[in-house]
Amino acid sequence: MPLRRPVLATALVTSLVTAVTAVTAGLAGAAAAVPLPPLPLLSPPDSLTVAVSGSGNPAAEGSWKLACGDDRAESDHPAAERACELLEGFARAGENPFAPVPADRMCAQVYGGPVTAQVTGTWQGRRIDARFSRANGCEIDRWENVEPLLPSIRG
Repeated sequence: MPLRRPVLATALVTSLVTAVTAVTAGLAGAAAAVPLPPLPLLSPPDSLTVAVSGSGNPAAEGSWKLACGDDRAESDHPAAERACELLEGFARAGENPFAPVPADRMCAQVYGGPVTAQVTGTWQGRRIDARFSRANGCEIDRWENVEPLLPSIRG
């Protein structure tokens, strides 16, 4: 039976800990321990496609690729650096900016226009397929919460 990714990751970490312990034991007489570099993440880098339509603003319309981490050069997103910083902040806080508005939430009936956005790809090792709109107060807040990943649309 083939090893699954978590089992393989555990085996890798166990091997590294064993190796570090052996090396550290050999350095017992050293004055100070040398810090080890952080282990690389086993999840794929963040890579998203953002498609916006219906805004009525040609500068805000289109489809862009956003790559964060080591692949940032592959981005053509107009605010790639700021969008990646925003997403990294969500990750550090343990928040999911792509979660839909809960169905039972009371939302102000404010219409922000016909603009929609679709965000697909991978973020923090998870597949993302999120739709954004400005159909009511909750959706407008959700949109504005991820600006500059999505363009600023004010109506």
